[in-house]
Amino acid sequence: MSCASTRHKETVVLMETSLGNIKVKLYDETPAHRDNFVKLVNEGYYDGTLFHRVINEFMIQGGDGTSKNAPAGKMLGLGDPGYTVPAEIVYPRYFHKRGALAAARQGDQVNPEKASSGSQFYIVTGKVFNPQQLDQMERQMQMQQEQSVFQSLAAAHREEILNMRKARDMQGLQTLQDTLIAQMKEQIKKEGKRTFTQAQREAYTTVGGTPHLDGEYTVFGEVIEGMDVVNKIQQVETGAADRPVADVKVIKMKIEK
Repeated sequence: MSCASTRHKETVVLMETSLGNIKVKLYDETPAHRDNFVKLVNEGYYDGTLFHRVINEFMIQGGDGTSKNAPAGKMLGLGDPGYTVPAEIVYPRYFHKRGALAAARQGDQVNPEKASSGSQFYIVTGKVFNPQQLDQMERQMQMQQEQSVFQSLAAAHREEILNMRKARDMQGLQTLQDTLIAQMKEQIKKEGKRTFTQAQREAYTTVGGTPHLDGEYTVFGEVIEGMDVVNKIQQVETGAADRPVADVKVIKMKIEK
């Protein structure tokens, strides 16, 4: 064992909840998310907050500061400390396997940089997939990748496309489309087709998870104890906006080491 590995200490956080304790470790490869989470834990930001959005076979979400003492029926999910954390998507190393701890965020339309909420997080429960389902998902991922690259290339020619459409220059449009398709293929060849790694395939066909979220959100830790508690939380009865009917509360969070 090297000296470096003996010196290194993982950051472990204990979440005491009204349904039991959950321990998570935070990844050093996502330092901004790790440090922000530690800061909020030390400030007591999470103490008294609720798991305000719970979806069975998907995830449990918490960290909304406005959920403390929230009356029944109050719509939750918009509370945060007033800032975002730049994305640290370490993909495919860290992905949405069962037990992954990830940062919630606003959608791509208003948040194309995929910046994370300053406080809201979720723990993945998900489900188990068979290899055929993963193959189908992989094809969908690759189609989405092609569309995304093509659209970003086309955006640079927006004026040109509009002018050709006005002029009904179908030949020009076809030629530009062929050029953009060739550029798209070249770009994907350089960055690599989106595929599931062996580690992802193994996790998703055994413990399960939520593969469709991969590469879109920052995964910054994982559950190391208390998945039975996470499982208990995901199975509670929920009402409007997936809020549990009976509050599931974070009593306290503290840094263990």
